[in-house]
Amino acid sequence: MFLLQSDSINNIIPDTVATAVTQTAKAAEELRFIDLLVKGGWVMIPLGILFFLGLIIFIERYITIRKASRDESNLMVQVKQNILSGKVDAAIALCRNSNTPLGRMLQKGVTRIGRPIKDIEGAIENIGKLEVSKLEKNISILGIIAGIAPMFGFVGTISGVIRIFYNISLSDNISMGIIAGGLYEKMITSAAGLAIGIVAYIGYHILNIMVDRVILRMETDAVEFIDLLEEPGR
Repeated sequence: MFLLQSDSINNIIPDTVATAVTQTAKAAEELRFIDLLVKGGWVMIPLGILFFLGLIIFIERYITIRKASRDESNLMVQVKQNILSGKVDAAIALCRNSNTPLGRMLQKGVTRIGRPIKDIEGAIENIGKLEVSKLEKNISILGIIAGIAPMFGFVGTISGVIRIFYNISLSDNISMGIIAGGLYEKMITSAAGLAIGIVAYIGYHILNIMVDRVILRMETDAVEFIDLLEEPGR
């Protein structure tokens, strides 16, 4: 009798474990990331658009600013050497071939050699502002996304709460099954909005820091160029 009971227990335990594992695997399979996003409701559509728009802008601006921020110390040295040697055309060709914000700024200054220093400074400053505006293009959109994405998440929260009370009013019954749908929408949209806002906020400041470094380098080289023209004998 005892042996029969032991055999029954030994058979039941593996079956129970196997059933539990199967149910857990099934639950994990059902609770997929895409399913969670779908449960977020219609608010996930504008949030998704904001996410991909921010991602595209960040990647495009990052690549552009990285190209503009590459080391151009050799260009400055060669331009100085050509100017001191009186080879203005060669200096202009070097600046044109560099195809960088610094090169275009120096090119404008070199073409103005012979004019008053104030005119040269004004021309360099104008080109510098134009190049900076090109680098900052669309970066402000990331700042906008960082601000409105959490707001969309909050809209989803309100929508989820409304759905909960609406379902309760229809069924005249409070149960987890009725509340679950609204809670899914409420929590998922809030989390997605905050996550997108945080990522966009970080990307916005990363790009601004990179632009500031380019501006500092351009200003430093512009001052060095003006000092070169103000040297005695120029």
